Amino acid sequence: MLLEFKTKNYKSFMDEMVFSMTPAPKQKGLDYSISSMKAGSRSYKGLSTAVIYGPNASGKTNVIGAMDTFRSIVLRGSIKNADVSSPNAAASALELIPNCNGAKEITEFSIKFLNDGLVVDYSVKADLGSFMDAEYPRKIIEEKLTVNEKQVFIRSEELIVDLPFVIKEYVNKSIKRKTPKMLELAVDSLSDTELFLCNGFKSIYAKELVKRIMFWFNNKFIVVYRSDDMRLVRKFADPKANTVYVETTLTEAAREFGITGNALGYKSAGKDDAEDTVLCSILGNKLLPAEIFESYGTIRFINEFPLVILVLLKGGTLVMDEFDASIHPMALMNIINIFHNDDINKNHAQLIFNTHNPIFLDSSLLRRDEIKFVEREDETGNSIHYALSDFKTADGIRKGEDYMNNYFVSRYGAIKDVDFSPILEKVIVGNEVTVDE
Repeated sequence: MLLEFKTKNYKSFMDEMVFSMTPAPKQKGLDYSISSMKAGSRSYKGLSTAVIYGPNASGKTNVIGAMDTFRSIVLRGSIKNADVSSPNAAASALELIPNCNGAKEITEFSIKFLNDGLVVDYSVKADLGSFMDAEYPRKIIEEKLTVNEKQVFIRSEELIVDLPFVIKEYVNKSIKRKTPKMLELAVDSLSDTELFLCNGFKSIYAKELVKRIMFWFNNKFIVVYRSDDMRLVRKFADPKANTVYVETTLTEAAREFGITGNALGYKSAGKDDAEDTVLCSILGNKLLPAEIFESYGTIRFINEFPLVILVLLKGGTLVMDEFDASIHPMALMNIINIFHNDDINKNHAQLIFNTHNPIFLDSSLLRRDEIKFVEREDETGNSIHYALSDFKTADGIRKGEDYMNNYFVSRYGAIKDVDFSPILEKVIVGNEVTVDE
């Protein structure tokens, strides 16, 4: 369960951006939107959903991009560039991360989540140089890990490893007690560009703890930076050539959504390469590739729905750019209600997405702390992020009022008047053609 994510000097977010999935104080109602999990003797609460609003180019996608970038850095264990391409270029080419205003600042990432009874708070501060300086000698300035509010290690000008009692069962069995020699080995293992968590700390101190942390990043923290580029790839054990595998659950969901064909299935070419497995619409005894037979909205739904199932089963966090694009609002509202349904969402899964659709600005659907905004300052070009719950009742923002109307009259900000008329008038008047009678 994601509790909080922070970043600083990431693209348009020059100042610290705090994205909280912890219920705001004094927010009442819609308690089904809140999950509660224990870690040690304490209970922690997290929001089940969050939706992000803001005009085009405000920085909404940068919130998701920052999460995706930090996830990628942690999984590869370094602040070196990755060789693999990604829809989120900054996740691979880190010189794209710093704010492009020319100032050289430290980039910061921090994440707090709860998994398997452990509250993990992990942060990294890195000197990546200036924007587009690919040759800059990068360096990790600070790296810190706490578990259940107890510091495990901090790496800054010196390295301090604490190994508190809360992680005793995850410490390497060979360790009976901490020794100066062990710390000396850990210091020698440090590299300017490699994460201590994934390297020295893992091998010397607590392999099992790091394994659990990495499992969450890899399997439970699912970030889709460009949902329009996403295509579900289905793999089968020992696939048979020219065999169609019907997906029963997906077909039932697609029928509810409004599928055109009779069923959905994957046609296998009989090879190990999943790229040779094609999603098809089944019409009686005929097959057609679903991408040329079904609507774009249906294809989007088919690719996204399995991820919803996955996070509900695993208790993961699904973060997606424009999850709602081309999908009917009734289907979207039902999915949100599923995340709010304790009988179905038993594993405390979460859904976070950005949108332009005002239908979610509904006090009967989402709490004020689930409604987030991003806007860009005209003077600096920098983005700022806040939640509807950040507005106090003294500002006239009360539970149950018309959030949608208030948003469109700019009471919450994060909206911009758009008028193309002067531009088009210049073009049309400047290109007027006189037609002789």
